[in-house]
Amino acid sequence: MGRRRAPELYRAPFPLYALQVDPSAGLLIAAGGGGAAKTGIKNGVHFLQLERINGRLSASLVHSHDTETRATMNLALAGDILAAGQDAHCQLLHFQAHQQKGNKAEKAGSKEQGPRQRKGAVPAEKKCGVETQQEGLELRVENLEVVQTDFSPDPLQKVVCFNHDNSLLATGGTDGYVRVWKVPSLEKVLEFKAHEGEIEDLALGPDGKLVTVGWDLKASVWQKDQLVTQLHWQENGPTFSSTPYRYQACRFGQVPDQPTGLRLFTVQIPHKRLRQPPPCYLTAWDGSNFLPLRTKSCGHEVISCLNVSESGTFLGLGTVTGSVAIYIAFSLQCLYYMRESHGIVVTDVAFLPEKGRGPELLGSHETALFSVAVDSRCQLHLLPSRRSVPVWLLLLVCVGLIVVTILLLQSAFPEGDSSKVRQPLWVLEDGSGVLMQEAAHVAVLPGEQPFQEADVATTGCDEQCNVGGVLGILYGKG
Repeated sequence: MGRRRAPELYRAPFPLYALQVDPSAGLLIAAGGGGAAKTGIKNGVHFLQLERINGRLSASLVHSHDTETRATMNLALAGDILAAGQDAHCQLLHFQAHQQKGNKAEKAGSKEQGPRQRKGAVPAEKKCGVETQQEGLELRVENLEVVQTDFSPDPLQKVVCFNHDNSLLATGGTDGYVRVWKVPSLEKVLEFKAHEGEIEDLALGPDGKLVTVGWDLKASVWQKDQLVTQLHWQENGPTFSSTPYRYQACRFGQVPDQPTGLRLFTVQIPHKRLRQPPPCYLTAWDGSNFLPLRTKSCGHEVISCLNVSESGTFLGLGTVTGSVAIYIAFSLQCLYYMRESHGIVVTDVAFLPEKGRGPELLGSHETALFSVAVDSRCQLHLLPSRRSVPVWLLLLVCVGLIVVTILLLQSAFPEGDSSKVRQPLWVLEDGSGVLMQEAAHVAVLPGEQPFQEADVATTGCDEQCNVGGVLGILYGKG
């Protein structure tokens, strides 16, 4: 029996490295490529339309944007503008989607336009025929500004993200510098050295604070180019004197049901590969004072990527061995885990947004996570809704349990007749005790003082009997 895998939503003709979801048009944007090497592997950005067909979520290719010799390694989305990290450069793309009515197919002869591809493993370029629909999505993509963002000897932009109002974007790469640019002109407004070595990830908060993590084992919080504080995840967590850890990823997320609340989430992985790898850790931080709130182990597989759902409820993780997991952000408890679903390093994960067309596409599931990997596959991971029990049913069950408990206690300990109390039935002839009645039983109790006369206290006797040679009355028993 083969390894269990998540449903395959799409397969590209090149390795996939980056993923974004546009909630307004219901677009899944996947990018990657083979780079500048002349291997015959193309480079591009694919735009997929998400639809529900027969109750299932599916994706179809509506546009293939050729990036020539540059593979897209990271993406950030701001409305209808994409920021694509391509080698040492950041390329802005503008896309515009509109519904196409009539029995029209994709534009033939367009170099950037590709045939629609339904769910399946056949690459779009090899699929024969063109699928037509009465109503389809037509997409137009154009290149905007491009700028070099990394200047190391082997330059590479590793991460890009927009600020809260999409007016600025920040980039980080192998030279350890953070650079902030205006959108869409890409005019540089800020540049500073954040880490000795590569910047692995960065995140911009709504208050303007910037968090960066790097290969120098540090995670830093910045206000513009001023260092605010450094993060110390082991303050309230485990300590390993012989195992150095570094921060792999960082993401801001909202606090559910708290509009002004903010959390920061980071992933810590062992800095060196060991034969017996220690666990990786997931940490939640207070977004205002940056103190660690909770740290939990997330397994021994090395984490490769992290993302947070739009509402801040869920965390998505990918690993270098191809596994995908969904955690609940509040308690850092694992809700979903698909071991080695891709079989190779997961390069990016993204949640289906909870606004726009998100609820319509999600259906009855609680959340949906998309994952891409070097195996060219885009997979879908659905988290079923956690069923809630109605309050009236809980009350009914509680009442039933109480009734059953009472009945069991009554059967185990039968209640006697309360009208039958201890009363003297007969005074023994030798005056040494009293014959007593209790619950239709007879007992001889020693008296403190001998009785001198006989007196029948109760007259409901059936017959006389001789107990140990002494005359007495037996009540209710032959």
